[in-house]
This record gives sequence, C-alpha cells and structure tokens, in this order.
Amino acid sequence: MNKKTIELLLIEDNPDDEELALLAMRKHNLVNEVHVLRDGAEALEFLTRCSEQLTSDPAGSKPKLILLDLKLPKVGGLEILRFIKEHPALRTIPVVVLTSSREDRDIIESYELGVNSYIVKPVTFEQVVESVRQIGLYWLLLNRTPPPGDGHYPSTPHPQGPM
Repeated sequence: MNKKTIELLLIEDNPDDEELALLAMRKHNLVNEVHVLRDGAEALEFLTRCSEQLTSDPAGSKPKLILLDLKLPKVGGLEILRFIKEHPALRTIPVVVLTSSREDRDIIESYELGVNSYIVKPVTFEQVVESVRQIGLYWLLLNRTPPPGDGHYPSTPHPQGPM
C-alpha cells in the first residue's frame, strides 16, 4: 500500500464518474489523498495487500472511506464488499456504494454484506457534485471510526469484580 495515508479509495470504472467525484471532493476541500482503482480485480489485489499490511501492523494506515461502484469489470462490487467485510483488518472502513443500480436485490445484498450507505448516482452534474460533497462531509469529516488496531479491545473489568 502507499506510504501516504489514503483518505478516499474510489473504486470506479467510469472515467466520467471518477472525474466528477474527484472534482467534487477537491472543489470542497474534503480530501487530500485519493487512490483510484478501475476494476474489481485491481481492487481485490489492492485490498489484499492492505489487509496483509494491517494484519502485520494493526496501527498502519488504511483508507478513511471507500466509494464503491457495483458494476465493475472483472470482479463485481458485491464481491469486493464481501471481501472487505470478511477481513477483520478492513471491516471497520466505511463503505459507501455509489452506483447506477436501483435494483432491489443489489440494495438488499449490499446491506446484508454490511455496506454503510447505498446511494444511486444522481443524473445531473450539480446533483453529483452535491451528493459527493455531502458524502465527503459526513464520512470524511464528521464520522468517527475505531482507532487503529485489530478491532479487539480489552474488556473493562466490572468495578465490583465478576458477577
């Protein structure tokens, strides 16, 4: 994984949608470091390396947010989401599906797999910019995630001892 802290991992195969998302994030100064992956196989390879790095160094850096398109070449977005949520080192990274799919089965499966939010891509340029601005504002600036580590925290003993 990159030495720089990746704030946003954008997994998107459409160059126009990629450019709009990046433009909106930068226009509103919501993100400094973005890493773009353009197909599902590339995303799985990257996330595998990220998971391995975090397993060996739980305090290592990981993306603050993943924006995930579902309709990707080579490996679909649902498989990528499943991979993320099955790996302890990755599962606390917020994942927002940003897709053109309005299919109930995609929405249901995304939530069953643990997606944090499901957003259907808006149609107009202004709507895209505003949607991405709101996503970035909430998930990158307001939302809090667990501290770095393996996700296992020692339990606090009951003040009166075991019951």
